[in-house]
Amino acid sequence: MIPLVLGVRQTGGASVVHALCDGVGTFFEPLLSAFPDAASAEVSRAAALDPEAIQRDGSWRLHFHAFLIQLDDGSTILVDAGIGDVDAPANSWAPTPGRLPDNLVALGLTTADVDTVVLTHLHSDHVGWSVSGGQPGFPNARYVVPRADHDAVERLNPRIRDEILRPLAEAGQLDLCEGSVRLHRQVITMPTPGHTPGHTSVLLEHGDEAVVFSGDAVLNALQLVKPHLRIATTTTHWRPGPHACPSWNAYGRVAPGSPPRT
Repeated sequence: MIPLVLGVRQTGGASVVHALCDGVGTFFEPLLSAFPDAASAEVSRAAALDPEAIQRDGSWRLHFHAFLIQLDDGSTILVDAGIGDVDAPANSWAPTPGRLPDNLVALGLTTADVDTVVLTHLHSDHVGWSVSGGQPGFPNARYVVPRADHDAVERLNPRIRDEILRPLAEAGQLDLCEGSVRLHRQVITMPTPGHTPGHTSVLLEHGDEAVVFSGDAVLNALQLVKPHLRIATTTTHWRPGPHACPSWNAYGRVAPGSPPRT
C-alpha cells in the first residue's frame, strides 16, 4: 500500500506541515449516536467541510493522524504518534499495524530525524509509535507529555504506563509539561483539558495566524460547525456527558486528530 502523505504548506514562512495517516477505520457507533443533538443542517454543513468523515449511510469514517512539522531552521516536531505496531496498546481495537514509519520514509526521513514528539494526551491511538520493541521509537527525540495525563495514566490505561512511559523515562527522553510550553519560536503548547485531564494542543504560529493541532479536542467537523455540541455514547470507551471544544476561530485552521478511545 502506498502511504498516504498529505503535504500542507501552512504559515511560518518555509515551515511545512505533513498530515500522516497511520490508519483508517469506521467508528463503532453511527455519527448521530455520538452527536445526538446535531441537527440535519449542521450535519450537512459538517459534511461539506469533511465529506469523507461523514458517510452517506450515517457512519463516521476515521483517519488516525499524526502531524509532522518541519520548521524553517531544520528542526522537526511530530504531534502525536499514531496507533503503532501490532504490539502497541491500541492493538485491541484500532487497525494496527499503522504505517507512520512508512510515511516518514516517503518524505525521505526516518524516525531518527524527529527532534521532538508531542503527545497531546495519553490515549492509545495517539502514543503507538512512541515505543517499538521496548525501545523509544524516535531515538533522538524529546517526548513532551502533559503531566496531568502522566499522573492519571493508571486510570487512563495501565498499558501506556508500562509500555510507553516507563521505557521513555528509562531512556531519559520523557519531558513532562505543565501549562503552555514554548518548544520553538514558532511552536507552543496550549492546555485544552477535558477529553483527558491534561489534554494539550499545539500551535504553529506565524504573525497573527496559527495552525492548531487539536488532538482530540476537536473530533469531528460537527464541532467546528457547532463548537459546544454535546458528545455522548453508550460505550464505556467514551466518557458520556458534555464535551465542548474551545473557540478555535481566534487561532486559525484546526488539524483534528482521531476519535476518543483509550
